[in-house]
Amino acid sequence: MSYTTLLAGLSQLGLALVLTAVSGCQKPEAATPATSATGSANSTITTFRHPGVLNSKASLDLVASQANASDATRLAGYNKVIEYMNQYPVPTSFPAVVYVVGSGGSPTEDQIRRDAVLAYACALRWVKTGNATYAGQAKQILNGYAYNFQRYSTSPKPDGSPTEFRQTYLEASWVAPNFVAAAEIIRYYQVNGTTGAGWSATDIAKFNDFLNNLKNNYVNNVPGSISDINNWQVSCAYAKMALGVWFNSTTVYDNGYNYLLEVMPQVFYSDGAVKEQRDRDCVHPQYTLTGLTYAAEIARIQGNNTIYEYNGQQIKNGWNRFEDAVAGNYTRNCSGSQIFPGIETAYNYYGTAKLASLRDRQDPYGTPGDKTFVGFTSFTHRSIGR
Repeated sequence: MSYTTLLAGLSQLGLALVLTAVSGCQKPEAATPATSATGSANSTITTFRHPGVLNSKASLDLVASQANASDATRLAGYNKVIEYMNQYPVPTSFPAVVYVVGSGGSPTEDQIRRDAVLAYACALRWVKTGNATYAGQAKQILNGYAYNFQRYSTSPKPDGSPTEFRQTYLEASWVAPNFVAAAEIIRYYQVNGTTGAGWSATDIAKFNDFLNNLKNNYVNNVPGSISDINNWQVSCAYAKMALGVWFNSTTVYDNGYNYLLEVMPQVFYSDGAVKEQRDRDCVHPQYTLTGLTYAAEIARIQGNNTIYEYNGQQIKNGWNRFEDAVAGNYTRNCSGSQIFPGIETAYNYYGTAKLASLRDRQDPYGTPGDKTFVGFTSFTHRSIGR
């Protein structure tokens, strides 16, 4: 990222960040978090709540109790969890090297995306049923990558041209928070407030190494790897916030939080639409909207609604413009497009009629087809309150 582009973003945000923050997610983790000339740009979090990535103890208790009481709406959302697990069995082998293919996929790239979401599905099924089998399956996946994964590499695109190595940075930014969302439940949640998943300290330490590998060698490298400001930077910031919760690190968390607030004004047009909605297609703007929404939900669970409220509720306005596109009332017509499950989480917070119109189009929500983000939000987030 050039200094010109960065300073333009800072001007929109109205913050005068110190020089140590210039590299965004690449800032050394041990450095002092960035501050503005008039006050802190940081999250103000000092103690993290666990589980704290997309779900809290209270929200998990609520949705499990409602599903177990045969609430029809909650069960419809939960059935998406079961459908996913029926479609994808728990693997018995895990790749040491994951090969990333630009504008395509590879067997190992598909597997790591699929498995990260599967671990989350297993964790949610354990929460609902209390059956230790599902906690064990989640641990099998989390441990499988912790003990086997070594690195990302690349393979040629479908047209034979090389895949740029920077694509691995984005891939890691997608899967890292998905793994963390599952791991937070397995590490901290207790069924009926008494029974944990029994994840050993040795295995947790090995999983720490896996996440540090993703963070230090891939996620951290997103800033500056492309000239555009788009879903890449949002995915990086969201991943860093999730990782910060896992590591109980305010520095890592605030690194992502600050970076998200820095780039948010740069990914939208003045009419509220994500730039990629007008300029690209109907999928990539939902990467941005889902990443922003999930980051805002992490912050909300940690006691801070700033991201949801930022810049005149920019996230809500972005989903509004996407509804316009799905309804055929915007420059790009997105009618018939898959709607990402982040809409359910956004609607739970904002509760507006227009967001209801969008979420109602494909309710209940499972996962995105490409497994870039976890889903099952109609189970975890529908009508849970703020």
